[in-house]
Amino acid sequence: MSIRLYKAYTPGTRNRILSSFDEITTNTPEKSLIQKNQRNKGRNNRGVITIRHRGGGHKKRYRLIDFKRNKYNVQAKVASIEYDPNRNARIALLHYIDGEKRYILQPNKLNVGSFVISGQDVPLVIGNSLPLASIPLGTSVHNVELIPNRGGQIVRAAGTSAKILAKEGDFVTLRLPSKEIRLIRKECFATIGEVSNNEAILVQSGKAGRTRWLGKRPTVRGSVMNPCDHPHGGGEGRTSVGRTRPLTPWGKPALGIKTRNKKKASSAYIIRRRN
Repeated sequence: MSIRLYKAYTPGTRNRILSSFDEITTNTPEKSLIQKNQRNKGRNNRGVITIRHRGGGHKKRYRLIDFKRNKYNVQAKVASIEYDPNRNARIALLHYIDGEKRYILQPNKLNVGSFVISGQDVPLVIGNSLPLASIPLGTSVHNVELIPNRGGQIVRAAGTSAKILAKEGDFVTLRLPSKEIRLIRKECFATIGEVSNNEAILVQSGKAGRTRWLGKRPTVRGSVMNPCDHPHGGGEGRTSVGRTRPLTPWGKPALGIKTRNKKKASSAYIIRRRN
């Protein structure tokens, strides 16, 4: 993947950095693998806003991604590399030899014409999916399962990968992209390689309008609101927070306060917390 830098021809191109989309091979998604995606725009079942700053944006259709990779020992050929509006990684369309088609997250260096396979004792090739117990130490993996047969739940963002550090008993030790070190059962499947589009972090919209196309509404600082709208609001001119610590709009501590439940069952599997 490469990025495209723009000269300041207009105010909207002054700070614009976008993907060049060089790796995309087709603009038409597979019809059998897309479905309607009705977004809730941050509302709950009563129409009340429960998540702020969501709404608008271009209409999207959801691509059905195969996170489980449970078609074992059946070879598949990469037919195309496609754009997915619902994630920052690219997706690859697989044509299995029995005629079935599925989308997967595209790993780096997996190109059109490559072959991938999933199973217990398959080759250690980029794009292949196999249990963590069968992957050697030091290998980079993505789309990692947390519970066997549930499908990959972590390490799915563009440019991310986890590294296998150790194996002991029924568990494998992984270092996740957040630098968290965690135990995962050895039966869980993972895919070899790093997720594609690793330069997605460099993208800059360049203008507010393009952010609106993505379905994001404006955010306003609490310090410019009224006291009835935010704990930081009120006062004459520019003032400090006026509290002992920064607070959320609902009066709870913000900025650096740990919010993870200490009694969460999965805490027993975390060796070192993320920073």
